[in-house]
Order: sequence, then structure tokens, then C-alpha cells
Amino acid sequence: MKKKVLIAGATGLVGYAALKHFGSTAGSGGECEVVAVSRRRPDALFGARWLPLDLTDAGACRAATPAFAGVTHLVYAALYERPGLVAGWREDEQIRTNEAMFANLFGAVETPALRHVALLQGTKAYGVHVRPMLVPARENRSEMHEQPNFYWNQERFVRERQQGKPWSWSILRPVLIVGDSVGSAMNVIPALGVYAAIMRRAGAKKLDYPAGTGRVAQAIDADLLARCIAWSGEQDRARNEIFNVTNGDVFMWPNIWTAVADALGFEAGEHVPMSLDREIRPQEPAWAEIRKKYGLVSGTLKEFVGLSFEYADFTMGYGRTEPGPPALVSTIKLMQAGFTEVIDTETMFRKAFAEMQAKKLLPPR
Repeated sequence: MKKKVLIAGATGLVGYAALKHFGSTAGSGGECEVVAVSRRRPDALFGARWLPLDLTDAGACRAATPAFAGVTHLVYAALYERPGLVAGWREDEQIRTNEAMFANLFGAVETPALRHVALLQGTKAYGVHVRPMLVPARENRSEMHEQPNFYWNQERFVRERQQGKPWSWSILRPVLIVGDSVGSAMNVIPALGVYAAIMRRAGAKKLDYPAGTGRVAQAIDADLLARCIAWSGEQDRARNEIFNVTNGDVFMWPNIWTAVADALGFEAGEHVPMSLDREIRPQEPAWAEIRKKYGLVSGTLKEFVGLSFEYADFTMGYGRTEPGPPALVSTIKLMQAGFTEVIDTETMFRKAFAEMQAKKLLPPR
């Protein structure tokens, strides 16, 4: 049976990486057909077909059913986040909206052709946003009955819907995701890239480290995550299983800051705490000058960075004066199931900045 992949949330950090991965094999003679849905058009389609769709609109999802005929693999990477990003993670309105979005689309996609559904969760499954994690976090140590989260609503939905059906699901729990996306809620690359550009405009010779005292953490390259998603859709050992996924190493923000600064054309400076959300997000006029100077195509800060200034403050520990508790997950289960690909985290950061510079989303190094 020919593979037909539907990618929901194709302009997001994970969805865009999945679009690149699956779309590169689409088209005439390709191994699969790819359909992408999102409210905004992706800046490139990589051979895929794009449909504009608001997943909160149940009627629009039903009307799109004919376009989804023959879908064999659903990659669900759509996400609804509210301003006030971190506070919203436990709000009922956000939980219900994300639950409804998934259910609306799934009702239009579940046909006899369906073979696999890939869902995304994350370390909020282990309570990282409310208390120290048990280290290492393992897939059987999630907090389904402790913290409200849309993860659990979507997971319950897919488990109940799958009973007695021939299709399977896989749930991946990535850590900090890093890659190429525009307007995402949780991508530190545009946030840090804009911070560097604003500092250069202000005459900075070195790039100061703006975050808090570091903690041991992990990250995942978005393109590597896309390959893991593809793997999960074809492997018997991934059927109806949950997997943590990381780059394979660990890092601390202060220790990789030299590589981050170098990728942005600076030497590393001093530790000078700064809230990117408070200090950089309001600087639309300065960013407009930078865009004009370098001929950037990245749009306004709201369009380009989305909610990621706030996310960068959170994940980099702005305001933290003591080392935070380590946030480490075990990937033993994933490796034993057969996915063993890794990437060095410093290499990942350099790669992500270089991609955005090459696309004229950030100033050249």
C-alpha cells in the first residue's frame, strides 16, 4: 500500500521538520504522498500538498475529509498555546482546545487506510514545569494523575479509539526541541538570534549570556526528531508505545554559550541576566531597521519569534541564581527498540542558526 502522510501543524517546529523529511520523498515516483495542514502556509512545501485548515473548526475539518482519503500515517504536531505561555500549560481552556483540535482532525482522518498515528508530548509529562523531575525520567513514571495537561486528554482519546482497530499509535516525548521554524511558541533559535542582532545594533562586541544559573539538561534536533517519527511509523516495536527522545548527550547553557555566540558571529561575553521577553520582545522598531539593513524575510518579531522570548526565559532559567535541578530523561527504551541516531548538541545549535541565516531569517554571521 502506498504511504500517504498527513502532517498537522506543518508550520510549527516539529511539523515543519516532518514536512521536510517526508516531503523530500513526495511527488512523482516518490515513496509517499504528503499532505500538510496549518493555518499559515509553510515557507516551503518540499513536494507536499498544503491545505489551509483551522483545527479548532470542527466543520472545516469535516469538510476537508475528502482530501484525507487514503491517509496511512498521521503526524500530529499541531499545538495551541496562549500568551502567558508557561501559565497556560495548566489552564483548562488550553487543555480543552488542544483536545478538541486533535479530535476534530482525527474524525476526518480515521479510515480503513490508516496505519499509524504519531503524537508528541514532552517533559511536562514528568512535571518539569512544576517541580524537580525524578532523574532519569522514564516512560512509566509520568504524572497522568498529578498534573492537568492536554497530553493526557489526547493520549486517552487515541488509546480508547484504537481498541480493536488495525492501526497503531506511538507517542514521542522530546526534550528541548531546536530547529528551523517561524512564529513558533517554543523555539529558542529565533529568540536568541534576534537578541544577538539587537545587541550588535547596540554596538556590543561580545554576546553576553542573558539567562540564569545553568542546570544539566538535554535537547533534540528537530530534524532528528522527524526521522524518529518516521521510524516509529514503520516499526513493530514502536506500536502503541511511548518513547523519550534526545540528541544522546547532555548540556548546560553556560557551557555551550561559546558555541552559540560563535554561531552568531560573536565571542562569548559575561553573565548579564536579561529577560528577553521584557527587554527584546518590545523592540519592533530596532528589528525593522535590522531587517531592512540585511534584507531579511523574517517579518515582525511577533510573526517571527511568536511566544519564544518567554519560552527562552523559562527554559534558560532567567532569574535562577542557584543551579536548577537536573532535567534528564532516559532513552534506553528507544535505543533498545532500535532507534539509535544521535547528534552533538553544540553541532545542533550551529546547524539551526546557519539554516536561518542561509534563509535570510537572521542576519549573516
